[in-house]
Amino acid sequence: MARAVAINVGANTTLPGFRGPVRPDGRFAYVPIPEREPTADAVPTYADLSFPLDVDVSEVADRRVHLDPEFAGVHGSTDYTYGDEHGVKAGPLSALDPSDSLFFYATLSLRGDPAENPQFPPEWGAYLIGEFRVERAITGEAYRSLDAAERGRFASNAHVKREAFDARVLVAGGERSRRLDRAVPLSAPSSGATAGSLVTDLSEDSGKGPWWRRVLRFDADATARLRDVVDDEQP
Repeated sequence: MARAVAINVGANTTLPGFRGPVRPDGRFAYVPIPEREPTADAVPTYADLSFPLDVDVSEVADRRVHLDPEFAGVHGSTDYTYGDEHGVKAGPLSALDPSDSLFFYATLSLRGDPAENPQFPPEWGAYLIGEFRVERAITGEAYRSLDAAERGRFASNAHVKREAFDARVLVAGGERSRRLDRAVPLSAPSSGATAGSLVTDLSEDSGKGPWWRRVLRFDADATARLRDVVDDEQP
């Protein structure tokens, strides 16, 4: 049966210095982090991207973006891929099987009246923003052994575009992968730093400490329930 992993992605108060916005109705903007490495292929800048909800990128307009994960139809992407150079994520991600779920969550700042949605924390919180139904997950070492045709499956990934390929894991999303239409809160309504029931009741994480920076793991039963919750929140 399918399992799931959820990882933190996207803009934050460190990179590039602000969070993406979320509205009380769940609409949000996916804002990627900056690209900090030299790239062999051209990559867009923040100014090149079109953001919903009037995201102000004026202070970072000329900085290149690390568009990872990529969601088909978002920011010019035509595919679903994700790569990561950090070992703490590479282990659980490379163990994902086809049809497992890779969820992405981001810390987002609430833009609007908190009273309009009492389920959202009042200032910022961690929210699910996308899901890959895994088509393939491989280690960076395995990628290096692929022939050119097989490597093409990941050609649009940000780590593959770097001058020096550095991903320890690559994941391709297949059918039913998506950027969510409405963000789903992982934080409790009381505050962004407090884990909500999707974390404390469904994941294997304790919800203590900076849980919103960690890899969250879900067993088969929890994955089925999590998928249902996410589907129920979409328009």
